[in-house]
Amino acid sequence: MNDKLIMENVLLLLKGTAEVYVHGTEEASNKKVHSILKSCLEEILKMQYEVYTKMTECGWYKTKNIDNKTIMKTIQKLKSN
Repeated sequence: MNDKLIMENVLLLLKGTAEVYVHGTEEASNKKVHSILKSCLEEILKMQYEVYTKMTECGWYKTKNIDNKTIMKTIQKLKSN
């Protein structure tokens, strides 16, 4: 297994874990539980961002810029639905 594949798996794991913490925080039955889950979510999001940043630096996570015209077109399309 190479470094890129390992990092992709770590990123997917962190994203899945974040999703669990989001739902847990939303459904928390009391303030203390909510606070703990929210704190865990924040830590997972920090880790996810660090992995994403490292992958971007290594060229393993490609993003592309979208021009304003395309963005506006998409917004108009969503508004019309």
